[in-house]
Amino acid sequence: MMSASGITKDCSLGFLFVLIVGLLAGTISGIVGTGSSIMLMPVLVYQYGPKEAVPIMAVAAVMANLARILAWWREVDWRACLAYSATGIPAAALGARTLLALPSHAVDIAIGLFLIAMVPLRHWLARHQLKAQLWHLAVGGAVIGYLTGIVVSTGPLSVPLFLFYGLTKGAFLATEAASSLGLYLSKSVTFERFGALTPDIALKGLVAGSSLMFGAFIAKRFVLRLQPDVFRLLMDGIMLAAGVTLLWTAFS
Repeated sequence: MMSASGITKDCSLGFLFVLIVGLLAGTISGIVGTGSSIMLMPVLVYQYGPKEAVPIMAVAAVMANLARILAWWREVDWRACLAYSATGIPAAALGARTLLALPSHAVDIAIGLFLIAMVPLRHWLARHQLKAQLWHLAVGGAVIGYLTGIVVSTGPLSVPLFLFYGLTKGAFLATEAASSLGLYLSKSVTFERFGALTPDIALKGLVAGSSLMFGAFIAKRFVLRLQPDVFRLLMDGIMLAAGVTLLWTAFS
């Protein structure tokens, strides 16, 4: 039987591991515009289980997006943000409610399969170089918002959508973050309303989110140096690794 000191040590090491991965994830997502949830989610699932990990990540994602907004405040395209958020916010709440009705095992499998599927889908979207309008952002917000409520991270979908709208670098990072912020707030409120976001879980989310925020500010100096090919390879690797990890957790 493990002693109280042993349990405390394990908890401390767990928090430290989450903070380290969160800092790395926050830095990478601050550079490429997404990836923090993809990288941090498997760690949270391992540490806390899928049912707790999802609302923890929702709180952390709110903080991560807020940090990117603060870092690039003057670059936000508020028209694009409004078009995306108007449909995405209610859709995210509906998706979160759907998630709470699913069993933990199904959540692991769904998230893992989704992340792996995003790799070929992202390449398909890149080959069809479409120019997005405001109404495309509204439609995309509804679809991506609902998926965000269920599968934790839809950055691989929202990133090309805002890039196709014509945003780049700081404007892209700030606008995508401002648009996603409303979705994750909606998701968090839904979790709280239905009892999935307890004070203990909220505290864990704040701890994870603090490291993501710090990483976002570190990333700002590297944004202009990242090559597009490096970005694509980085995102493919992150999504595949995270997806395989979650499937391994689900079936082990």
